Amino acid sequence: MIDPKLKRALGQMIKGVEVVAARHDDLTRAYCSHWVTQVAFEEPIVMASVSPKHDTFPLIEAAGWFSVSILAGDQVDEGQYFSYPGRKFRYLADEYLTESESGVPYVVDCIAWFRAEVFERKTMGDHELFFARVGEYGYGRLKEPPLLYSSRLGWRVTGDKARAPGDSVRDRLLARLAAAGFDATPDDDESND
Repeated sequence: MIDPKLKRALGQMIKGVEVVAARHDDLTRAYCSHWVTQVAFEEPIVMASVSPKHDTFPLIEAAGWFSVSILAGDQVDEGQYFSYPGRKFRYLADEYLTESESGVPYVVDCIAWFRAEVFERKTMGDHELFFARVGEYGYGRLKEPPLLYSSRLGWRVTGDKARAPGDSVRDRLLARLAAAGFDATPDDDESND
């Protein structure tokens, strides 16, 4: 059992909300997650942390792939629906999912979605980590702000920018380097990683 004080500290972390889905044979299942993340840049690799207790888990195992729908800030209903075990609601809200021409399930009107092919798994405590390469993808409402979640703050929508337009810590630091006599030319491979 996790220490309540540690749980409170971890609950401060806020992350984007996705719906992870899998299909095998004629069965599709999905669940809400904020434990999906991109783990490589040059090659599009993601990691999804999945509980073996969830009914999506055996479908990911059998199919060898899963899809991820990135939810917009106005999709709390979809997020909450997929947060509960689907069996509890008898899978009655099938209008929240649609599929691509190739049969990839994704959330209607999401920001974007993709299909990820599993190439490695790792057991991590009470969850399995699925590492997967992103293949097929689609856009939805790219300009919408994403939905966020933290166990302490609950559901949130991204909002204002964190810095003033035109203000760049990176540019200020490069200017300081140049003023100190160092080469301050940015490398081509410098990015936001």
